[in-house]
Amino acid sequence: MLQLLFTIAFSAAPLTLYIPPIRCFTAFAQTMEEMSAEGRVYRRRVFARARIAWSRLLDCFFSFSPPRRP
Repeated sequence: MLQLLFTIAFSAAPLTLYIPPIRCFTAFAQTMEEMSAEGRVYRRRVFARARIAWSRLLDCFFSFSPPRRP
């Protein structure tokens, strides 16, 4: 049991390198918030286009009417 505890402890030790120190955490959190805010506009546009493309594809597969002519 002690060996298992040491194995888990030493395998989790490198993960602490990915956690920023407290003095840098606010800058890290601010950067993440800015990135998510900038990506929000892009995601909305991409998801809207993907939803339209998906609905057209499903309409094409499951539509029993002839295709529309422009």
